[in-house]
Amino acid sequence: MAMASALPPFTVRRGEPVLVAPSSPTPRETKPLSDIDDSEGMRFYSSGIHLYRANPSKAGQDPATVIREALAQALVPYYPLAGRLREVEGRKLVVDCAAQGVLFAEADVDLTADDFGDVQSPPFPCFEQFILESTTVAGVEPVVDRPLLYVQVTRLACGGFIFGQRFCHCVVDAPGGMQFEKAVCEIARGAAAPSVAPAWGREMFMARNPPRPAYPHVEYREPAGGVGVDRILTTPAADMVRVPFFFGAREIAGLRQRAPPGMRCSRFELVAACIWRSRTAALGYAPDEEVRLSFIVNARGRPDIPLLEGFYGNAFAYSVAAATAGELCGGDLGFALELVKKAKSAVTYDYLVSVADLMVLTGRPLFEVSRTYIVSDISHAGFKSIDFGWGEAVYGGPAKGGEGPLPGVTNYFSRAKNGKGEEGTVVPICLPKDAMEKFQLEVEGLTAEL
Repeated sequence: MAMASALPPFTVRRGEPVLVAPSSPTPRETKPLSDIDDSEGMRFYSSGIHLYRANPSKAGQDPATVIREALAQALVPYYPLAGRLREVEGRKLVVDCAAQGVLFAEADVDLTADDFGDVQSPPFPCFEQFILESTTVAGVEPVVDRPLLYVQVTRLACGGFIFGQRFCHCVVDAPGGMQFEKAVCEIARGAAAPSVAPAWGREMFMARNPPRPAYPHVEYREPAGGVGVDRILTTPAADMVRVPFFFGAREIAGLRQRAPPGMRCSRFELVAACIWRSRTAALGYAPDEEVRLSFIVNARGRPDIPLLEGFYGNAFAYSVAAATAGELCGGDLGFALELVKKAKSAVTYDYLVSVADLMVLTGRPLFEVSRTYIVSDISHAGFKSIDFGWGEAVYGGPAKGGEGPLPGVTNYFSRAKNGKGEEGTVVPICLPKDAMEKFQLEVEGLTAEL
């Protein structure tokens, strides 16, 4: 696995953060979020980082100034992003659009783009230094009455820079955030307006009246069996270890040999089934304990889901594959694959509206995390294509290895090259130290060619 090199000692010199408001007047109004946007599981900030080399054609141009000015212009069509969230009756979140602005900081550091080595997948080295944090209260980061976007541009000694952002997940999902960043890029490169006009469109993910959930939505219910607390939730951070696992052509071939004859499986399905089964075995759950694989199913580009072009809100649902630990570890890989494929196809427009109904009826709860492994496939997200005029990013993607309220529960699947230059899927697995060796052996057993 090609890894980032250890960074030499450094200090980031950050200027005082300033509010960047839309560059011209915008509507003063209140806009409700959808009933998918404001569930508990979205009430956090998701962070991303883009690393750029120097570009000789940009000599003498300050990336921080270019980006700050483009940001102010992009916030005119995307004016809700310059607003603030308010909570109204029923824990409903609305955006107070009064051009309050996003928080922006510029910084300098005596590092070069090359110092970061070959960063292929999250977490980005020392990411905390390159993103602008907001204040936390008792370890929780509130989203109400805070800027919805935090941006830090850190100039590097080589003439390159790092663009670090943190978006409030209630207002955008990953493709929605990328759409806004691309708008900033287009303006930074000289366009008068973004090529894709933003569309609010949150009405389509509102609960029905009266709400009537039509599916069991096990993702919001506690798993059956077992009385013990899930050890992944109780292990102190110091006793957890993170190891990137690489699935190249050889590993995928080994997994395919274990799939039932004639079953068509994507790379994602094979890797997800393998990790879910291996992780369950490594964590030593009791045979009667229900274990789950939950993944994010994106509604974009689906013919049955009538999204407006330019929609930048949350358009996904969590779908769940569930079995007892005994069934999962006692069965072959085909058993896990069947469950994964079935759960993936379960998300329809009707399912999304049913989630919205459930949120309204149950007080917008957090999805269940006990004995659950949550995966998000970002291998086709195109983060590197974010180009402010300095060229494609050297690294573009999430700042952290897993996002959301709990490390060790969530994982990103991304495309990366190993030390030999072979491309594959990389997954940064986070487990208690004593479980990692068992996990490794399980993965080796499932990926070895027969």
